[in-house]
Amino acid sequence: MSEEFDYIIVGAGGSGAVLAARLSENPAHRILVLEAGPADRSLYIRMPAGFVKTVGNPKYVTNYQTKPTELTGGRAINLLQGRVVGGGTSVNGMAYNRGQPHDFDNWARAGNPGWSHADLLPIFMELEGREGGDPIWRGRSGPLKVTDVAWKSPVLDAFIEGCVENGIPRNADINGPDQFGVAFTQANIAKGKRVSAATAFLRPALSRPNLVLRTGLRASRVLLSEGRATGVEVIGPDGSARILARGEVILCAGAIGSPHLLQVSGIGRAEDLASAGICPVHDLPGVGQGLRDHYMVSLIAEGRNFTSINQYAAPPRLWFEALKWMVGGSSILGMPVALLHYFMKSGLNGDETDIQGIFTPASNRFSASGKLEQEIGMTCAIWQHRPTSTGHVRALSPDITVLPEVQPNYLADEIDRHVLISACRQTRAILRSAAMKPFFLRETGPSAGAETDDEWLSFARETGSTVFHPCSTLRMGPRSNGNAVVGHDLKVHGLAGLRVADSSIMPDIPSANTAASAMVIGAKAAKLITKR
Repeated sequence: MSEEFDYIIVGAGGSGAVLAARLSENPAHRILVLEAGPADRSLYIRMPAGFVKTVGNPKYVTNYQTKPTELTGGRAINLLQGRVVGGGTSVNGMAYNRGQPHDFDNWARAGNPGWSHADLLPIFMELEGREGGDPIWRGRSGPLKVTDVAWKSPVLDAFIEGCVENGIPRNADINGPDQFGVAFTQANIAKGKRVSAATAFLRPALSRPNLVLRTGLRASRVLLSEGRATGVEVIGPDGSARILARGEVILCAGAIGSPHLLQVSGIGRAEDLASAGICPVHDLPGVGQGLRDHYMVSLIAEGRNFTSINQYAAPPRLWFEALKWMVGGSSILGMPVALLHYFMKSGLNGDETDIQGIFTPASNRFSASGKLEQEIGMTCAIWQHRPTSTGHVRALSPDITVLPEVQPNYLADEIDRHVLISACRQTRAILRSAAMKPFFLRETGPSAGAETDDEWLSFARETGSTVFHPCSTLRMGPRSNGNAVVGHDLKVHGLAGLRVADSSIMPDIPSANTAASAMVIGAKAAKLITKR
């Protein structure tokens, strides 16, 4: 006999964790959360610097390698996505960036009432517990703690001054009314520990008897009957089983996982499904289309006259840092990936802030191994906010365990290439500023020899990677928009009992790291379902 719940949430990541916590506030609702990955119990998840141990670990992430193109130098890019309770918020760099107000106003203008910045700001505020900030813009009492990097180093002060020299002002709050400028990173860290969607929302809610979390179970198919989702089929260590939903099935499996699950369930572009050996059940051409992601390049430099994280991360200093972290002191083990964030304008999109950068006094930190160099080092990673290049996610088999084809088409649009070149030139100017002169020795990475636009583009093609922010593969919009998959109520067009509530529904990529927006989508979905 099949189990039955009122709501089945597929995915315990940022959006799913918040959604489950909010829905379970009503004791009349019996809710099941399915997570394909394991529990988030590892010390490396709690420890912010443990990022280097988890982000490439197949126990906690799935590597959806992208399809190579000429514009990525014929390389597949490792597009990692969290597969653990908390999802990306358990393995990411912990940066908390909402985006710019007009990001969300554009969502609303695309035919999605209720999704403007004015609509979403109160939700952002009720989720977050921010230390400081304008109370008109920032929430103080929410469970999602947001703190500023408190690490002191002369090179950080110098980099800020270098930004100011180059027309990038200090910004008291990059999550306030204007994002343009430079500031210490705002991060989901409290008392030296990572604050994930799981620790902030899901785990406290699991004390409620009406909320059930099951790990190690993967949804393999959405069950459909007469135009309605009736449950899910799951696979796990004990084989397959069916779980029924009296109310709704809600997909929170991410911008790759959610469209893939719909496709293997027979929902998507009919011809694509048929070519993968999948029997089409509901022809919905937008499923898996419109993929966008942030494409990043890193400028690496050797430094001098300061102690970089390279030195702190080597014994015996590392042992002292570990001791400080264990007793709750300030330590490199309690810091996010980036210590500074800076937001720039290319001038190619009017007066719009269209570039994001991060600065860390460490080098090789962004390599696959996470191993740092022995020399004093620093790294700037930069990307375009809202790329216009789009791609797809496409199932290759009816078997959910066969990874789909993922093609973001990085740098396919010419404007994306020019904005990234501008980002590189501006960042080099900051590194070579008068303020940075006492600390900057020379560029040491592959960017060092780039001067012309063609050389910068070659550098980007051969070395660029992703910031792991895929979105927009099940875009929200009115049914009259042939590319839309869900309406502003997040219901899948043409099917009952089925919603999507994760980064896949974003009509466009926000000008920020996507974790904050994903959590707000989960909270907004709960309001839509409960009509609060």
